[in-house]
Amino acid sequence: MEEIVGFITSTLSYLFITVAGIFVIVNPITSAFVFMSLLPNASEKRKKEIALRSVKIATTVFFVFALLGGVIFQLFGITLAAFRIAGGIILFGIAMGMIRKKSISSEESEETTHPEGQIADDVSVIPLAIPFMSGPGSIAVVMILMSEAPSIYHTVLVFMAIAMTTVACYFAMVYSKVIVRYIGETGKQIVTKVFGLILAVISVQFVINGIVSVLSDYGFIDKAVM
Repeated sequence: MEEIVGFITSTLSYLFITVAGIFVIVNPITSAFVFMSLLPNASEKRKKEIALRSVKIATTVFFVFALLGGVIFQLFGITLAAFRIAGGIILFGIAMGMIRKKSISSEESEETTHPEGQIADDVSVIPLAIPFMSGPGSIAVVMILMSEAPSIYHTVLVFMAIAMTTVACYFAMVYSKVIVRYIGETGKQIVTKVFGLILAVISVQFVINGIVSVLSDYGFIDKAVM
């Protein structure tokens, strides 16, 4: 009975970490603002088509890197500990940018918006799917979470977290007009800063896990204690 309770507790805990880690780095709220700026005059049907296509592409990218992360490590001779530390440092930098900047993607979105304010061409691949949803930071989070999954059940949770986040992005883009109207620029900045703080904590934990793994590999820490 205690083993079952422990398993459920660890599973729910890992699910929370995976959802939080992927959700805050992808940030569906930001996707809504970017989507709105890229397609100011698009019809509802057009918006749904582009949102669905971008979500499919981003989800595919996440799944590919989640499945092939171990192969990539072996191909380049990268250890999981090194990737955890490097990924954690990169994510911490992104988190600090989210906390400090007044607006993360407003300048980027202005550069990609049609100069006449008309409907852009097909923006589902670039910049919506890549890099706004499945960028380097979010891909790194997915790969690190996959590397830390202790069992097949935890691996499934990572895929569930990816699906939940990309589905949230779809609805955020489809209802971007409503989100932009009610949240506004100030609301977006507040949400972004809160997400940045959460991401900073998660990134520090990634670095700690990597350092502990290195110390364990070199015999400074007993693995049985971990």
